[in-house]
Amino acid sequence: MIKLGVPSKGRLMEKTFDWFADHGVGLSRSGSDREYAGAVEGIDGVDLVLLSAGEIPRELAAGRLHLGVTGTDLVHERLPLRATQVTALVELGFGHADLILAVPACWHDVDTLDDLDAVAAAFRTQHGHRLRIATKYHRLVREFLTQAGVADYALVDSQGATEGTVANLTAEMIADITSTGATLEANHLKILSDGMVLQSQATLWQSQVAHYGAGERFTLQELTEKLGLTQT
Repeated sequence: MIKLGVPSKGRLMEKTFDWFADHGVGLSRSGSDREYAGAVEGIDGVDLVLLSAGEIPRELAAGRLHLGVTGTDLVHERLPLRATQVTALVELGFGHADLILAVPACWHDVDTLDDLDAVAAAFRTQHGHRLRIATKYHRLVREFLTQAGVADYALVDSQGATEGTVANLTAEMIADITSTGATLEANHLKILSDGMVLQSQATLWQSQVAHYGAGERFTLQELTEKLGLTQT
């Protein structure tokens, strides 16, 4: 049985259901919105598993899912060994969001990573501690800033309302997902001109470590052909 993980609520679930329906595979939630059982029509041998988008990378990497739909950002952040754990089969064309670095709009002389590096060094000298960046994407932000040569900063964990951390004086800048930039603007923040960490969208991933017996291989071949994909 092929285990297919799909986000369990919201527009991401609805858009995923729509995408599969457009390719001849019906996905649906069984019962009420509080239930996490699902049904699959149009193909045999596929079991729908409804999970939060953040859980799907972990389940793919553990081999408990064969396929899963989740964002590029979550896979890149949570699976440092993703090259040996998962394969991106197809980008689904929705759930677009950018992971960006943003600073207070009043920092008129800070527009690039080079500017940020200089300000961070000066900030530490003046205040005695490193400039704080609020984010939940620690791995991606750290890798990005290391490649850019920015060193004098500290990551502050933020699991919600990240844009408000600067106004609340718990961070000096943020690294967060944005789709329109409206929330950043409302909180008087601006994106660095070269501060794009990652462009993300909903993607169908295949686990490289899940068990594939003869039945799973046959079903996977049938499913990928139905979806217009090439099996990996």
